[in-house]
Amino acid sequence: MRTLTFGMNVTVDGYIAAPGDDIGWSGGDGPDSSSGDELFQWWSDRVASTELSLYGRKLWEAMSSHWPTADEQPGVTPAEAQFARRWRDMPKVVFSSTIDAVDWNTRLVDGDAVTEIDRLKSEDGGPMDIGGATLAAAAMRAGLIDEYLLVTHPVIVGGGTPFFTALDNWVNLKLVETRTFPGGLVLTRYEKRR
Repeated sequence: MRTLTFGMNVTVDGYIAAPGDDIGWSGGDGPDSSSGDELFQWWSDRVASTELSLYGRKLWEAMSSHWPTADEQPGVTPAEAQFARRWRDMPKVVFSSTIDAVDWNTRLVDGDAVTEIDRLKSEDGGPMDIGGATLAAAAMRAGLIDEYLLVTHPVIVGGGTPFFTALDNWVNLKLVETRTFPGGLVLTRYEKRR
């Protein structure tokens, strides 16, 4: 059975985007943030170790608007080129009923996301990541997320898109990893207690 991890950059007050989908506080629209190369490399290595990535529409559109050809852009760094290749090659599933086609080693699902995520989890295989607030919230409410990974940036934005959704029941977690990055960023990774 596969494990499913929800991981994102997040503000101290728990948001993955400020009002208006503003992620300027994270240093940009990709995994590279104001903390520089160390965090960017960490996100890139995470992509390399993920067997399947699940995306909601909005995050898919943000990532697919830049990364598929980022390694061909003038001035691209070796780390950005590496991330672009890793992202492009990684198998992906996009859950959306409003887009018609996807590319770059990606499959589109327009049916029930929770049913498909549960099916994917039951298969043999390596780790899966899930991204996008709406998609992750559905998986969270269904109890499908095994790990939560937060890279907390030292900023308070006061509102926006929350990392966590409202739940009917508590989810007890166990802290399994912490790490600090330059600029005061802190990674925390939790496993769901069984």
